[in-house]
Amino acid sequence: MWTALFVRFTLRFSFSLRSTGILVLTSPLHTLPLRIAPVLSSAAQLVDCTLYVHLHPGLNLGGGSQPRPVFIPPVVDLSALITRLYSNAADVCGHLDVRVLLTNVRAQSAACSGTMTPNCPFPTPQSLSHSPEVVLTDFALQDPGQSHQVTQCLQRYTGHCYVCSPSLPSVLLHPQLTRLQEKEEGLKDPEEKEEPLETYTDVVVGGTFDRLHGAHKTLLNISCLLASRRFLIGVCDQAMLKKKVLKELIEPYSLRVQRLQEFLQDTKPSLQVEIVPLDDPFGVSIIDPQLQCIVVSEETRKGGEAVNKKRLENGLPALVLHEIQLLKDAHHTETEEEKISSSSLRSRLLGTLLIPPKDASHLPPLPYVIGLTGGSGSGKSSIARQLEAFGAVRIDCDKLGHEVYQPGAAGYHRVLEEFGSDILNEDKTINRRALGRKVFGNQERLKALTDIVWPEIALLVKNRVSQARDEGKEVCVVDAAVLLEASWTDLVHEVWVSIIPEEEAVLRITERDGVTTEDAVRRLESQWSSSKQVEHANVVLSTLWEPEVTRKQVLKAWNLLQKRIHQRQEGQ
Repeated sequence: MWTALFVRFTLRFSFSLRSTGILVLTSPLHTLPLRIAPVLSSAAQLVDCTLYVHLHPGLNLGGGSQPRPVFIPPVVDLSALITRLYSNAADVCGHLDVRVLLTNVRAQSAACSGTMTPNCPFPTPQSLSHSPEVVLTDFALQDPGQSHQVTQCLQRYTGHCYVCSPSLPSVLLHPQLTRLQEKEEGLKDPEEKEEPLETYTDVVVGGTFDRLHGAHKTLLNISCLLASRRFLIGVCDQAMLKKKVLKELIEPYSLRVQRLQEFLQDTKPSLQVEIVPLDDPFGVSIIDPQLQCIVVSEETRKGGEAVNKKRLENGLPALVLHEIQLLKDAHHTETEEEKISSSSLRSRLLGTLLIPPKDASHLPPLPYVIGLTGGSGSGKSSIARQLEAFGAVRIDCDKLGHEVYQPGAAGYHRVLEEFGSDILNEDKTINRRALGRKVFGNQERLKALTDIVWPEIALLVKNRVSQARDEGKEVCVVDAAVLLEASWTDLVHEVWVSIIPEEEAVLRITERDGVTTEDAVRRLESQWSSSKQVEHANVVLSTLWEPEVTRKQVLKAWNLLQKRIHQRQEGQ
């Protein structure tokens, strides 16, 4: 949407992307809403990982004297601007980790009453989690001859605020101001007095906070604006994740907490931050007497009201409900939510490479072998058939298991030696139901059986892969329910896992096999859980939705696999 943004490079700044940058926004608060998108788009051409945003509306970098950072008051328009900024960032530079810094945002009375020097938010430069490699600004030059003076001024200003190199490269971003000014004419009168934002000593929020995204950051940043002393965060732990979509892909609690701590330490280090596990919908919000405000969205407002009902029952005052707006996801698909959400981000991981393949130098490079597994009812075999249609050789380990039990096979004789001839049918074939009764509920006898059968199946898999190699095939898919339990991962280059919620698996098993719900549950409990399987997965797929959705997932996985294979070949 925004094109031809002119970027002035200074200090011999190279055109290569920098990992981390600081964007100093100097435009007046009332004009920033229209400027954010083009400025972020321009910044994304220079920074490819983390972009810190420092707000100082009205900062004059070309006035001759060296400006100093000052406290800016928390006002309603600032809260709206933060929401707009994260919304625009999701649209125009979704790959960037954008973080709005609020160290210099504080009510004047609070600034003067603290130990800090009045109106000086940075007595010493603040350390950031990621060291800045470039500083950018939207400051517009009135005189091109001032370029060197302004960049020097920007360097010194940034160095006063944050720990960074004294020779930090500076870049002046020049949006198409004429085009913007035409739209800015209808904006709020700059002389109109800004409405102050009500602040509170102690603020609380709750959530999953999986894969921190723009909506999370909006919630966190606005909570930091509202809180003057303490910020309490309840983070959903295991008990609260059971009903989440693709819960197997949710980051571990410890990692989510670590990322929250890092974000908040960058955002507002003066706040006392407390992060606690959330094992029920209320947590400590209904028993903490010091809390004054809970931040909610339109979607979670009823939860906030439920918290207040419990607080009143506990003899505590109700919390102020501060509602923020949901952020729209301009890139959502028909199966995803319209808002920016973690569940949508998790669904986009399906079919992608989650972790790099392990070293498989002991295997021939071709055919490239995929080990596909998943719990009963997960739809792994339908995925295997789709991969077969794309050109892969499917190796069905269930069928190979039947071969092991055939009269004359090595496994056949060993099974008879271990379990006796009373498991034979009249035609001398093994009665697998009779054999099953001998091992059911007896882990020792079951292991005796698998110790015979699994190595035999592994040998047959190797033979099929070798046959595929002789035929010049490029990819094999080993369709194996016990791929992980049997430690067959040494036979494959990558592990792919198909997952669905347990309730859906139970429905599918009962409909497909005509067994009771209890039997279906017992079958699933005897297998590795989806979460445990995902820990070993390079790629995860799910057949939870319509077949067309699964087909698109598998096609994406297949196309990405082809790229990996070709990259390996080029590397060799």
